[in-house]
Amino acid sequence: MRFGRRSYLKGCVVGLGSTLSVAGVAGAQSEEQNEQQYGDVIDVVEAGADDEGDESITPVLREHVDDDTLLTFPPGRYYMDEQLRFTGFENVGFVGEDATLVPATYHEFDGPQYRLFRMGTSNTPGRELRFEGFDIDQTASDTGIRVLSAVVEDGLVVRNVFIRGVHDSGTWGPGWFDITDPDGRGLVERFCAADGGLHVDDTPNAGNMWRGPTGIGVDPNHRGTLVFDDCVLGGFPGTGLYASNETGRIDVDGGRFRNSGTASIRLGGATGTIRDATIVVDENPHDSNGQHAIRLDHGDQFAIEGISIDIPQPNGDAIRIMNGVDTTSIVNSEISVADGLSNGIRIDPEAGATAIQDVDIEIDGSANAVQIHGQDAGAVDLQDVRITGDADGSTMRHAILCKRNGCRFDGLSVEQHGPNKRRGIELRGDDATVVDSAFTTTHTPIVVHGADAVTIENSYADSVDDVSSLTIISDSGSVSLANNEFPDGVRDTR
Repeated sequence: MRFGRRSYLKGCVVGLGSTLSVAGVAGAQSEEQNEQQYGDVIDVVEAGADDEGDESITPVLREHVDDDTLLTFPPGRYYMDEQLRFTGFENVGFVGEDATLVPATYHEFDGPQYRLFRMGTSNTPGRELRFEGFDIDQTASDTGIRVLSAVVEDGLVVRNVFIRGVHDSGTWGPGWFDITDPDGRGLVERFCAADGGLHVDDTPNAGNMWRGPTGIGVDPNHRGTLVFDDCVLGGFPGTGLYASNETGRIDVDGGRFRNSGTASIRLGGATGTIRDATIVVDENPHDSNGQHAIRLDHGDQFAIEGISIDIPQPNGDAIRIMNGVDTTSIVNSEISVADGLSNGIRIDPEAGATAIQDVDIEIDGSANAVQIHGQDAGAVDLQDVRITGDADGSTMRHAILCKRNGCRFDGLSVEQHGPNKRRGIELRGDDATVVDSAFTTTHTPIVVHGADAVTIENSYADSVDDVSSLTIISDSGSVSLANNEFPDGVRDTR
């Protein structure tokens, strides 16, 4: 039975597949090929737009934006003091060449102070939208704004958008994207807001938002597939990348995410992947109560692979898997958590089956490298997981705390030499298996606490303080031992 369960969990990684590209629109093309996709190609400067940043270009854009139309922006600075709104469109593009958009200040913006471009709405989405090649200069005070809100059925390409300066106006964050057709696809590539945003209380919009802007948002209107490729987000007070959709798919491929409140990457939806991304929490610029690196809120399947998480200033778990998640795999990744009370991986009581394979966790604080809650929500399998660091046992004794039934630990390497009785693994769930594993810990490496039908085979467990290698607490049931090396013996209080 365990072999079948493990095969299913590994299949979740294969089933989700590699990060999807957007067929027909995401590939690299020459400018001539791009222009051939449109019936009309309009140079906005030739159409009357000021390229020196003195007069707003929005009236010119509003006059010329249309279906089957590409608006090109030659090198220059383009001032905008009101939003461009266009809905129900078909095949529209905005392409800059060394072009910089300069938003008006919060106080001077005409009309809704939230967006530069509002392309489509949930009621009247567009179709086929390109937006690429822009710097956004919000280095002046009170100029942070949503650069692009794009709600399209299919065919979204956003590429090479670089936002300079802190989002300091307290209005909505720089990007919002939804694909409304379940078969539709979108690509957001190199959308970068590395300077993050201020808490709303420190902006001219104080009192009118909760916390402040989120870096990139996806809402429940999303039903298709969105790929976020090599995006960069600094610390935002709301969330970094936040997908709150109930359906659809989100893929995060590469990129760097840092110091946002709640989570730097927070996902919901039917399925999703996070691959080759780097997440860092080394500052709390908004006095946030929690800053998880990755938080999975709800969904059917999630795959995390090849990621690097570094938390030198812990203020939340490295990976938090919430109750609404059915299946998760974490593969070939590195997690480092400094001194504090934050866990490496926390699996909530109703979160489903989880596979953790080929993962390195360095933990220096008195917390769990892996914390597994719940009883019968689904098996958790750890294979080839390596746990190191100087964590002490003053708050959380064990590197791994498992309260769930049916879990398997295969090929673990746990080295925890910190003070205050730091231990290796505590098994509180029935039908647990530990095989081919090695533990070297300050205090007891393996503890069976109230669990029944536990199997420990072909494993090594050494206590630096020369207490027992294995402790079986009195309320435990059967424990099967075979081919183990326990130099400090077994303490059985049953």
